[in-house]
Amino acid sequence: MVERKSAIEPLVRPLPGLVGMLRHAFGHNLVNGFSAFLFAATGPGAMILAVGAAASLPGDVIAAWLFAAYALSGVLSLGVCYLYRQPLTIGYSMPGVVIVGPALMHFSMPELVGAYLVTGALILLLAVTGLIRRVTAALPEPIIMAMVAGVFLPYGMRMIGAFDSSIWIAGSMVAGYLAVMAVPTVQRRFPPVLAALVAGSIAIVVTGSFGPTGDMALKVAEPIIFRPVFNLTAIVELVIPLTVTVVGIHNTQGFAIARNAGYRPPENMATLLCGSGTVVYGMLGCVPTVVTAPANAILNVSGDPAWRFVGGIWFGIFILIFGILAPTAVQVGMALPAAFIATLAGLAMMPVLQSAFVSGFGGKFSLGALVTFLITVAGVSIFGIGAAFWGLVFGYAVSRIAERRDFADS
Repeated sequence: MVERKSAIEPLVRPLPGLVGMLRHAFGHNLVNGFSAFLFAATGPGAMILAVGAAASLPGDVIAAWLFAAYALSGVLSLGVCYLYRQPLTIGYSMPGVVIVGPALMHFSMPELVGAYLVTGALILLLAVTGLIRRVTAALPEPIIMAMVAGVFLPYGMRMIGAFDSSIWIAGSMVAGYLAVMAVPTVQRRFPPVLAALVAGSIAIVVTGSFGPTGDMALKVAEPIIFRPVFNLTAIVELVIPLTVTVVGIHNTQGFAIARNAGYRPPENMATLLCGSGTVVYGMLGCVPTVVTAPANAILNVSGDPAWRFVGGIWFGIFILIFGILAPTAVQVGMALPAAFIATLAGLAMMPVLQSAFVSGFGGKFSLGALVTFLITVAGVSIFGIGAAFWGLVFGYAVSRIAERRDFADS
């Protein structure tokens, strides 16, 4: 009889002491923690601003979204990094932000919140019953990544469109991004998105494009708790794609990065945390909770592996503060030119888009992936249910019919 493993991984004992953490708090860990924070706060944050502005959400609603996305993520990251002594950080689903963008055009925020809560419950069910691997394996990765590529592509196109509205801002940001990308040693220490942000900020100052509507002041976030509305159409359209972004994309990548760095990530605990966190995030109007891949990668760039979790603690502190000051972030974001936000968001998701194309069309299930991509990009809505869901459905069906050999070989 095989002994059943415990569902939740035990904490790493002994817990870190304050003296040891202070001894390793600076140098590599501080730089890596701050770099990971800058990546999380710039491009992904710009995507929330872009989606919120496109849907004409009030500023206080966007601020509440940012508060949940960052302040709660900071608390969870602090806890996981400290209790498990590894740089495993928690955040929100960036593809999830993109998926709900079109949905905000025909669903209210309470209806989205209802879909978030169902998503959290489904993730919890998958974690508790041990069905995570079977659900992830049921949908081939190329089809999932083709859906991601289709969802992200419009944001890349908007970045190109930004050259039409402000070539100086968009051009300087892309130039800054490419300048860092061209030097690998610099890229490891200085995120390319940060270079784009700096170059774009200089261009805004030179062109006088910054246009605040009121007095700029530090403001503390006031969370908004939404009463969920369980709209069946919203649930059908959003729950499966959002769940896939958590268990099939973010967490899979985040765990892989941790294992490659020599750690044994607490996968069961993290999945349960993502499910329960999604419920809490959702009540505050935020997309699902995930294990972050880019931040984990940045935290593992350098430093003593036994103490890299201190960089994760720095990351948690920085994004916690950012979330608390979310209204100020929104005020600054709304004063920035649309070209700046579009370019920053587009550059931030370029690595994900690139990876999605390579994974989606580089081997097996390529026909199903193509169908998924085309349906998602076309924005097909059937019975009021959006394209991301139907892309997965029809892409999987085509692969089952025309690519049966790929299923047999996988």
